[in-house]
Amino acid sequence: MSQDQALISIENVTKTYQMGEVTVQALRGVSLEVRPGEMMAIMGPSGSGKTTLMNILGALDVPTGGTYLLAGQNVSRMAPNALSEIRNQKIGFVFQSFNLLPRTSALANVELPLIYAGISQGRDRCVAALEMVGLGDRLHHKPNELSGGQQQRVAIARALVNHPSLILADEPTGNLDSKAGEEVMRIFQELNEQKGITIMFITHEPDIASHTRRIVRLQDGLIVSDTPVSAPRRAGTNGHANIEVKGAGTAQTAEGSYV
Repeated sequence: MSQDQALISIENVTKTYQMGEVTVQALRGVSLEVRPGEMMAIMGPSGSGKTTLMNILGALDVPTGGTYLLAGQNVSRMAPNALSEIRNQKIGFVFQSFNLLPRTSALANVELPLIYAGISQGRDRCVAALEMVGLGDRLHHKPNELSGGQQQRVAIARALVNHPSLILADEPTGNLDSKAGEEVMRIFQELNEQKGITIMFITHEPDIASHTRRIVRLQDGLIVSDTPVSAPRRAGTNGHANIEVKGAGTAQTAEGSYV
């Protein structure tokens, strides 16, 4: 796929839930394009529609209205089996709570997407993914034998093993201390820059957003800003990213603009 072709294209996407007699409009007409190789954050307070948007982008749910194209495929009205294939083959997920099987080794946890894909001899790919996140010496450790940061790195390796074009990370450092969180963000930055993987963070934390090159902010189910980051913060440093505010003459920090 060329850089000129959008990896993600959503147009006027809506999502409505019926809760008893109450109708909830979680998304009210969202349009967004994401190019291959972007690293960006979707921000917003609780109830803004972040999780709903992630579920749609991750093919975990379908919109009520509008269209969603992923690598040119119309995901909006796919049947459940087709959505499952999209999730397995094109999207990697990383969650705040790691979602690892507790009685299973790091290697076996990473192997799960390959098993679902019907790939029976993928051990080398699993080892390579774990080595990529710095856990080549922890292949046979179970989650309770790993630190929180190491567990999240296993989750990242699992997201990588099927060579996805998109990684969706939902509050990926929320359960980590600052040092482990910085290490995880360093890995994400290296994967984006060295492997060209498109990475989208769903977050309410300005610090996470400051590592990215673009910040989209949701409020009440609508996009209220879409702002490039001129100097993303490098993981492991104390600097702050400069966000170019369109129409403004000065740059503002992520912390100052996106709390």
